[in-house]
Amino acid sequence: MKILVTGAAGFIGSHLAEKLAQRGDDIVGLDNFNDYYDPAKKRANAQRLAQYPNFRMIEADIRQRQRMFDIFEAEKFDAVAHLAAMAGVRNAVRFPELYVEVDLNGTQHLMDAARTFNVGNFVFASTSSVYGQTKQIPFVESDPCDRPLQPYAAAKRAAELLGYTYHYLYGLNFTVLRFFTVYGPNGRPDMMAYLVAESVTKGIQIPLYEGGNMYRDWTFVDDIVNGIVAAIDKPLGFEIINLGRGEPTLLKEFVGMIEALAGRKANVVHKPKLPADFIRNHADISKARRLLGYDPQISVAEGVKIFWEWYISQDEIRAILEK
Repeated sequence: MKILVTGAAGFIGSHLAEKLAQRGDDIVGLDNFNDYYDPAKKRANAQRLAQYPNFRMIEADIRQRQRMFDIFEAEKFDAVAHLAAMAGVRNAVRFPELYVEVDLNGTQHLMDAARTFNVGNFVFASTSSVYGQTKQIPFVESDPCDRPLQPYAAAKRAAELLGYTYHYLYGLNFTVLRFFTVYGPNGRPDMMAYLVAESVTKGIQIPLYEGGNMYRDWTFVDDIVNGIVAAIDKPLGFEIINLGRGEPTLLKEFVGMIEALAGRKANVVHKPKLPADFIRNHADISKARRLLGYDPQISVAEGVKIFWEWYISQDEIRAILEK
């Protein structure tokens, strides 16, 4: 298959593009290498992907509507895995217009290009944040998700709804995958796992909200990628599917796992929960198991160990730890 992976230089996108390239698909990556975090990290991911002869990167922005149409017309994609987005729940509160522009309007540009040029399957990366303060635990896909707590979740939920409309009107196969707290090697530096690792190695002060008494359904990136690949391979009409581990862990316990591996304490400052945050997320993954054969394999303890080993393998970190 010829597959477009948007956000291919990012955390999950680079893992996905590599997995697809390794199995022999023809992969076109698309990324704008923005400066939400250090673009050098994305350039390093792109360099890793460049070793595959069946992968190539296009540097472009999904907000460039005509550019997206030109790419789709030239490339004739069989499927799209759309992971490009402005991420970060808290940053979205500060810049709501940017999140709507990228995560909703940019997604619509891709959907219009996909339906115009007859793409067989469109897989959209959404988020567990759309569930907001739901009382239905574990989170199940039939929840109305009509009370998002911040612009990131609102834009993602709006794109989900538009995906249904495009399926209904134009016959676009559109699968929504709601990711739950993804972590692992090459993780974004604004994500909790990376922040804790930075704190224990460099002494950087980080916030710990609600004393760490917040549950997250930590899901290792390889498991998420396997779920995405299954969705790419199986057009489903329109479906919304949770991808998590299904076993929530307290934030303070997650922090403790990294501290134990490091042999050092994180430099945390306790703060109250932010209005945009929720106390617990917990995925019901029965639908993913049924429709995609999804079966997460990496326990949190194992995943944290893999992440930590990757983190300390970086030259900069190794030098700090050897002092």
